[in-house]
Amino acid sequence: MNVEQLEHAVQRLSSEELHSFSEWFEEFLADRWDAQIEQDIAAGKLDGAAAKADEDFEAGRCTPL
Repeated sequence: MNVEQLEHAVQRLSSEELHSFSEWFEEFLADRWDAQIEQDIAAGKLDGAAAKADEDFEAGRCTPL
Protein backbone atom coordinates (compact mmCIF):
# COMPACT_ATOMS: atom_id res chain seq x y z
CA MET A 1 0.00 0.00 0.00
CA ASN A 2 1.37 3.43 -0.86
CA VAL A 3 0.65 6.73 0.90
CA GLU A 4 -2.09 7.74 -1.51
CA GLN A 5 -3.92 4.45 -0.98
CA LEU A 6 -3.52 4.83 2.77
CA GLU A 7 -4.95 8.37 2.64
CA HIS A 8 -7.99 7.13 0.73
CA ALA A 9 -8.48 4.26 3.19
CA VAL A 10 -8.36 6.66 6.14
CA GLN A 11 -10.88 8.96 4.47
CA ARG A 12 -13.34 6.06 4.25
CA LEU A 13 -13.20 5.26 7.98
CA SER A 14 -16.26 5.84 10.12
CA SER A 15 -16.01 8.35 12.97
CA GLU A 16 -15.47 5.55 15.48
CA GLU A 17 -12.84 3.86 13.31
CA LEU A 18 -11.07 7.18 12.72
CA HIS A 19 -10.98 7.87 16.45
CA SER A 20 -9.56 4.41 17.13
CA PHE A 21 -7.01 4.77 14.34
CA SER A 22 -6.02 8.22 15.59
CA GLU A 23 -5.37 6.93 19.11
CA TRP A 24 -3.34 4.02 17.74
CA PHE A 25 -1.32 6.28 15.42
CA GLU A 26 -0.50 8.76 18.19
CA GLU A 27 0.83 5.92 20.34
CA PHE A 28 2.73 4.50 17.36
CA LEU A 29 4.44 7.86 16.77
CA ALA A 30 5.27 8.24 20.46
CA ASP A 31 6.83 4.76 20.53
CA ARG A 32 8.90 5.55 17.41
CA TRP A 33 10.07 8.83 19.00
CA ASP A 34 11.03 7.01 22.21
CA ALA A 35 13.00 4.42 20.22
CA GLN A 36 14.82 7.17 18.31
CA ILE A 37 15.75 8.98 21.54
CA GLU A 38 17.06 5.73 23.01
CA GLN A 39 19.17 5.14 19.89
CA ASP A 40 20.49 8.71 20.01
CA ILE A 41 21.40 8.35 23.69
CA ALA A 42 23.19 5.05 23.06
CA ALA A 43 25.09 6.62 20.14
CA GLY A 44 26.19 9.55 22.30
CA LYS A 45 24.33 12.10 20.19
CA LEU A 46 22.94 13.84 23.28
CA ASP A 47 26.15 13.91 25.30
CA GLY A 48 26.88 17.54 24.38
CA ALA A 49 23.42 18.70 25.41
CA ALA A 50 23.65 16.79 28.70
CA ALA A 51 27.07 18.28 29.45
CA LYS A 52 25.75 21.80 28.73
CA ALA A 53 22.75 21.20 31.02
CA ASP A 54 25.05 19.98 33.81
CA GLU A 55 27.30 23.00 33.31
CA ASP A 56 24.35 25.42 33.45
CA PHE A 57 23.01 23.71 36.58
CA GLU A 58 26.37 23.86 38.36
CA ALA A 59 26.76 27.53 37.40
CA GLY A 60 23.32 28.37 38.85
CA ARG A 61 21.78 29.23 35.48
CA CYS A 62 18.70 27.07 36.11
CA THR A 63 15.45 27.86 37.83
CA PRO A 64 13.23 25.43 39.73
CA LEU A 65 10.12 24.24 37.94
